[in-house]
Amino acid sequence: MTLLDLITREAARLKKAGVSFGHGTANAFDEAAWLVLWSLGMDLDALELHAKRELSADEEAKAVALVTRRIETRQPAAYLTREAWLQNVPFYVDERTIVPRSFIAELLVDGEEQGTLDAWLSDRTQRVLDLCTGNGSLAVIAALAYPEIEVDACDLSDDALEVAKINVEKHKLTHRISLMKSDLLNSVRGPYDLILCNPPYVNANSMAALPEEYRHEPALALAGGEDGMDLVRRIVSDAAAKLTDIGVLVLEIGNERGHFERAFRRLEVAWLETSAGDDAVLLVTREALVRWSKRSDTWRA
Repeated sequence: MTLLDLITREAARLKKAGVSFGHGTANAFDEAAWLVLWSLGMDLDALELHAKRELSADEEAKAVALVTRRIETRQPAAYLTREAWLQNVPFYVDERTIVPRSFIAELLVDGEEQGTLDAWLSDRTQRVLDLCTGNGSLAVIAALAYPEIEVDACDLSDDALEVAKINVEKHKLTHRISLMKSDLLNSVRGPYDLILCNPPYVNANSMAALPEEYRHEPALALAGGEDGMDLVRRIVSDAAAKLTDIGVLVLEIGNERGHFERAFRRLEVAWLETSAGDDAVLLVTREALVRWSKRSDTWRA
């Protein structure tokens, strides 16, 4: 059996089993290719070159066993391979953190080309915070995209920080990325020119309906309360005090735009275009946060 034949067959098995995707792939064929190539010790871009290669019985059995494990356990493929890719950057990952998949990564990588994010930054942008860093992927991608910046990366979870340390060391960025424990913005140093944050924001109804694959991830990193905005409210309320006069907050809220706009009716934000559209990531300046805080105080009074 050729490599391509095996991947095609295993993709059909994944599809028939009804597994859920979204942790690095979006369909059965890509998931099968990832698992088969990884099980054979091949690069993930090797399929085109080796598609017609005949596999041995042992190689076929090894690949089939990994796909079978994926089906039976419903674990995301990244937990089985201990590796995830975000914007073509490899990261170590295990069950201590969610699988990295932030749309903010697109803005960091494409910011200079498209002007989407760079338009809001300046040559004074030096200090960056990756809030709720998880496995450290956004901190690493930011440091790679902007070689002149220094990054603090924080998380409440000791487990997540251990995984983030692996990735910071993997990419040789210990001299530019500092890891710290903090309950959101409570213990960070600041002030920052840019705060990046992909916080827990899944609302209660959506949490209850998540496919089994997502239930293997730490709920602490997903659940955002009844409307998904529990942690976002704290972040928005506290961010101005941790930003410089030119500072901006870039915040991912996924499918929760409706809940966000109901929770922050008076807050002026810019919605940034990503592959998910213009509903998933927003940007707000320190000035807008200060104005919103004053309006909110007046309204409450």
